[in-house]
Amino acid sequence: CCIESGGDDFPLLLVRKKINNDAKHLVPNKMRDFFCTINLDQEEVFRTQVVEKSLSPYFGEEFYFEIPRTFQWLSFYIYDKSVLQKDLRIGKVSIKKEDLCNYTGKENWFMLQPVDSNSEVQGKVHLELKLNELITDNGSVCQQLVVHIKECHGLPLINGQNCDPYATVSLVGPSRNDQKKTKVKKKTSNPQFNETFYFEVTRSSSYTKKSQFQVEEEDIEKLEVRVDLWNNGNLVQDIFLGEIKVPVKVLKNDSFQAWYLLQPRENGNKSSKTDDLGSLRLNICYTEDCVLPSEYYASLRNLLLKSSDVQPISASAAYILSEVCRDKYDAVLPLVRLLLHHHKLVPFVAAVAELDLKDTQEANTIFRGNSLATRCVDEMMKIVGKHYLKVTLKPVIDEICESPKPCEIDPIKLREGDNVEINMENLRYYVDKVFREIVRSSISCPTLMCDVFYSLRHLAAKRFPNDPHVQYSAVSSFVFLRFFAVAVVSPHTFHLRPHHPDAQTSRTLTLISKAIQTLGSWGSLTKSKLSSFKETFMCEFFKTFQEEKFTESVKKFLDDVSSTEIKEPSGVSEPVHLKEGEMYKRAQGRTRIGKKNFKKRWFCLTTREFTYHKQQDKEPIFTIPIKNILAVEKLDESSFNKKNMFQVLHGEKPLYIQANNCVEASEWIEALCRVTRCNQRRLSFYHPSAFLNGNWLCCKATMENTEGCARCTADVPADTQIEIDGDRETERIYSLFTVNRSKLQKLEEACGSIAVYQGPRKEPDDYSNFTIEDSVATFHTLQQIIDTVEKLNESHEKYQKKRSSSAKYGSEENPIVGKVS
Repeated sequence: CCIESGGDDFPLLLVRKKINNDAKHLVPNKMRDFFCTINLDQEEVFRTQVVEKSLSPYFGEEFYFEIPRTFQWLSFYIYDKSVLQKDLRIGKVSIKKEDLCNYTGKENWFMLQPVDSNSEVQGKVHLELKLNELITDNGSVCQQLVVHIKECHGLPLINGQNCDPYATVSLVGPSRNDQKKTKVKKKTSNPQFNETFYFEVTRSSSYTKKSQFQVEEEDIEKLEVRVDLWNNGNLVQDIFLGEIKVPVKVLKNDSFQAWYLLQPRENGNKSSKTDDLGSLRLNICYTEDCVLPSEYYASLRNLLLKSSDVQPISASAAYILSEVCRDKYDAVLPLVRLLLHHHKLVPFVAAVAELDLKDTQEANTIFRGNSLATRCVDEMMKIVGKHYLKVTLKPVIDEICESPKPCEIDPIKLREGDNVEINMENLRYYVDKVFREIVRSSISCPTLMCDVFYSLRHLAAKRFPNDPHVQYSAVSSFVFLRFFAVAVVSPHTFHLRPHHPDAQTSRTLTLISKAIQTLGSWGSLTKSKLSSFKETFMCEFFKTFQEEKFTESVKKFLDDVSSTEIKEPSGVSEPVHLKEGEMYKRAQGRTRIGKKNFKKRWFCLTTREFTYHKQQDKEPIFTIPIKNILAVEKLDESSFNKKNMFQVLHGEKPLYIQANNCVEASEWIEALCRVTRCNQRRLSFYHPSAFLNGNWLCCKATMENTEGCARCTADVPADTQIEIDGDRETERIYSLFTVNRSKLQKLEEACGSIAVYQGPRKEPDDYSNFTIEDSVATFHTLQQIIDTVEKLNESHEKYQKKRSSSAKYGSEENPIVGKVS
């Protein structure tokens, strides 16, 4: 999430994205290996897998991430992969942050644009401009322009490192180009210049001691201040970082101060034919929330939290939210997170599941649709079951992906030389191993999942009292079909693998997933069921599983995970790999020449320890037991003039680490905080900067063991297992109600119509799709929702007016409001 904060009167701005893509007709016009990167401005945050030998690669990858900083452009670069040389950038698609809302929620084809270094800019510059009147020696009045360049923020990394920026400041007109230059600032993306330059606003060719010009006599309409930012190349050519232009006429004898977004050169992005480079298809889902202080949401929050107590449940605020949203997923995600945060999810799921069961006529179709109940349980399992999946499936999924065996058993898809019997044995080996891990994992199932399964099981038995199997199918329809089977076929989606598996491994995982679904369906292993399979080869394969032990194992597992006596253990017998990857760490000792340095290392986080290695498959060089980690916090860029740094505080000196990008740094901090949250000796205060040259850069304390000067951001109670911002989720729900205001009104009219006419009117089209069990109760809730939303609208409008009145605009094309932290 990208956060702007300025105290109680300044809300939070939170952003998230979900992206998938593919491309067609790429150049060069011969088969190449392509990949795509996702960038915030010029910072790469994600990279797709390489699609080999194609001109129309299909990436089909989905990236869901929260943005940890401000940005101007979301960009996608297509690369031609090279083994021996530098990867070639074919083209790009860049979308302004302000324009993302125009493309959200739908697929769009974008023409690739050429990549030109002069158009690749990011960051902003803080300027103060002023026109002064000066009296010369002979008594005449002339005008002097004062340009104070204060600082820059967010300049790009150059070759992965902070740049060496400087600025040129020019007064440009038809017959003049006076240029001055600042000092070079070393290794920083946020340089502090604080330099002032003076320009006389006169025509230099006409200037004499006898001829002074007032500003209105000068051709001021054509004069402009231009500031260019450059990276000092030392022995190579300087690199252009961006420019801004401000017409002198806007000053009008007054001081003018603002932040300006850096712009590309006017001739930087040269035009090209629309079909030169090909096109890229993107599906972008972008949301941006302006979160007010917590007290503003009290009424709406309370209305949502008491939903499970409303009779009937269809008259509750939470249920009405799902009714008015076109896509139930939009409503389910914030709703589940909010109810989870306040421990209200289980009773709500039980209530909507009971409503769902009223419309279920056959036991074998129980919980098979995409109702509010099933979607709530799906989302709950994704949130609380992440660690459970890693404990259960990650080791065997890693084995399948890293040491794959041929498992194709479809005669049509067999390759030349394949032996179907051997492949069937391989597939059986994998299925047995996955199935065994699942049915042995009940002790690791989170308590919340067990509580939900317990409720569903007893509701199903109550609805179909004469079916002895329905209590099992009610649970297996979730835990096997919607949880384990989905995770097996898409391990990257559940963070069990870093990327999409290759085509052959994907096919193997698909076959395993089908087998797990079948084995998990209580009572499905019958001859009548087997004969109904469309694929004959799958029918033959499943016959090998017709043993009583499989159905008994499933039954025992389902009994365990739907029992209220199952509790989540404090640990597992074997450490679980949670995250790994390559980053830079600052040397903890001194090098031979006596200087600290940064080295690339492979980091690995498990439930037991945090380690780094020289290479991925090497033994660890340094190990920190999880129990010894006292805090994990961001590190100020000023410490080492490096971005994306964080620190791991433990018993020895802090371990300083630099991630490759802002999203990766945020993910590592979150993962480390989550696994260390229950540590008993966690710190409450830390130093946001490093201890260098005998003092802490943040508070200037001279003792290295001095207590920290800032409160830890992750200082939360030890029993908090899921980190959820309740205010943010309530803001999302408020936004959904606001967008669907017309549907709320239609539902309100429908309730009134039913109450007055004792039933539906002759033309029920406007409300026939709504669930209205009790029109009076629903009408009462709708009035509360509308009143609460209107009050929040007033609060948002009041804030927007306050923000607009205090705005100081920079460049006309891209204004910046104030200074964004």
